[in-house]
Amino acid sequence: MAKQKSSGSGLMSSAGLMRYYDADKRAIHLQPKTVMLFGALCGIVILALSAGFGLWP
Repeated sequence: MAKQKSSGSGLMSSAGLMRYYDADKRAIHLQPKTVMLFGALCGIVILALSAGFGLWP
């Protein structure tokens, strides 16, 4: 017959998740719109520089 898990293991697992999410608060958070805008702006600058230097096909 299989042994049942003790009730204390659930608390340890939950405490580990709480520590993981607490450490995430110090990370830099960016909105998706900001990332998309920055990518589009970089693409426009690259196209403008390519056209300016005569590399545009």
